[in-house]
Amino acid sequence: MQLPALGDAAVVVAGALTAGFVNGLSGTGYSLMALGFWLHVMSPTTAAPLTALCSVSGHIQSLPRIWRGVTWTRLWPFLAAGLIGVPMGTALLGHIRLQPLKLGVGCFLILYCCWMAFVRRPPIVHGASRWADAGIGLIGGVLGGMASLSGPAPSVWAQLRGWNMHEQRGVNQPFNMSILATALISAAVAGFLDHVFLVWTIIALPTTLLGARLGLLVYGRLDDRQFRWIILGLLALSGASLILSGLY
Repeated sequence: MQLPALGDAAVVVAGALTAGFVNGLSGTGYSLMALGFWLHVMSPTTAAPLTALCSVSGHIQSLPRIWRGVTWTRLWPFLAAGLIGVPMGTALLGHIRLQPLKLGVGCFLILYCCWMAFVRRPPIVHGASRWADAGIGLIGGVLGGMASLSGPAPSVWAQLRGWNMHEQRGVNQPFNMSILATALISAAVAGFLDHVFLVWTIIALPTTLLGARLGLLVYGRLDDRQFRWIILGLLALSGASLILSGLY
């Protein structure tokens, strides 16, 4: 088994540590952070399932800390619809131009974050039904199947519902974990989990878990306002990244 170059390994470790920390801190954003590093040293067919595996592992590690925010009656519409949406998004992949999709989602996220940053009293959607929650879950699943964008839709919706930081993570984290686990299974069926994937897993997974642990320690010191600004910052960064990738 050929070992990677020291410089490439350092890039993967840096990406895993950064992404793991953000994931532990916010419950989302692993793919955004990790792929910014990893795509410089590995192919997308290796980076995508590696991101899924490390993100799911980080989520599992942090579940005991965020379990109090998990309410199954609130979560199940997101999960059920999201899992239905993943194969739908994968099936649509050959018929959708990804560049306009990335530009559209990116512009929406930037506009949303600017609006939420300057409004004095953030709007709250009262009385939304489980069907509305399921609709958001379906959108997240479809976008996850098409472009690994499962996180933005439920993150925005959880803020608009007015849920506190624990309630937001109680939806976003299990949702993203389930969607990414489904993506990982799909990658295994497609034969992408080869020996190169194994080598990078041995390097990236322990570093991810360390970063997630550090992020959880910081998460325990946050209040709702600080958590809101962190999520807005990650959504804005995600939007900017999507716009750049859609232009080039």
